[in-house]
Amino acid sequence: MQQLKRQIKQIIYKLVNMLTNFFKSGWLIIQSSFKIQYILAVTRTLGQLFQLLFKQYQMGYILGNPLTINPDELNYRIPFAHGMGLLSDDLYKALVSNCRGEYQNIAPNNSACSNSVQTFNKLCEGINKEHILEPLCDSVSLKRYRSVGRRTSLYAKLHKLENSMVLPGVKCLEDWRKLSVHWANDDSVQEALHVRKGTIQNWTRCRGDLSFTYNVYNVVPYHANLSAKGYRSLIYSGDHDLTIPFISTEAWIGSLNYSVTDDWRKWIVNGQVAGYTKSYSNNLTFATVKGSGHVAPLWKPLECLTMLTKWISYKQL
Repeated sequence: MQQLKRQIKQIIYKLVNMLTNFFKSGWLIIQSSFKIQYILAVTRTLGQLFQLLFKQYQMGYILGNPLTINPDELNYRIPFAHGMGLLSDDLYKALVSNCRGEYQNIAPNNSACSNSVQTFNKLCEGINKEHILEPLCDSVSLKRYRSVGRRTSLYAKLHKLENSMVLPGVKCLEDWRKLSVHWANDDSVQEALHVRKGTIQNWTRCRGDLSFTYNVYNVVPYHANLSAKGYRSLIYSGDHDLTIPFISTEAWIGSLNYSVTDDWRKWIVNGQVAGYTKSYSNNLTFATVKGSGHVAPLWKPLECLTMLTKWISYKQL
């Protein structure tokens, strides 16, 4: 972790040295899903650096469906699933009674809770946890696309995805993710992105084999620290995400005990309800994106672009 912090600081100092004039206007950091603790650490380090370099600057960050307290936030999956109709009232009452809100770290002698949670997990099999209304697609090996003519295979696959007559039915998000692997590993793409040859053997989406120590489980204090210094923040959630339910995000935001400056209301895009929002003191805004999942822009790009544009323009959603 200390080595990671040193590397982050070195990268930031190099960037600031190269782009001093650009940084004078401020800095906005955007991150979705997991690994929020690193993003908040970078944000705090940038703020400390800017304070030394510039008399005036603006800092802010945007987080989407962020895992903030691990594993406590995962306890909200069950009340969320109940509200979405994935489990019965009887099972939910049994879970509440047997587990008393703790569904992750279950006591070894609490067999009633373990059995109820096991039943819940079985009911959620076959559910796409990133977006409960979307189909759960099988993961297909990419080996058949890794050939000498992989660019031709990539274009052929893209054509199938875009042509409903060739590939009828709902397009699976997993297919687009597979294409991103081919795109990122394409030599011409890496050259255009100025990726230095030899720095990476094979780009993998969401790598899980990195060696590091996970020792930051609660980043709410980071939020409190940054907002107390005047940092603006927009926290948004796709409201159909079972992975990090929006109600868990509401809960930790509530734990900050900030006063409400603009109470819960709908926000509109093109005359339609795009979600709901609530604003707090210390420049914190929370918003849901209606009908979206874990990475909201994947399903609602227009709504998310509108949300971003309004927020960076200091306009109400």
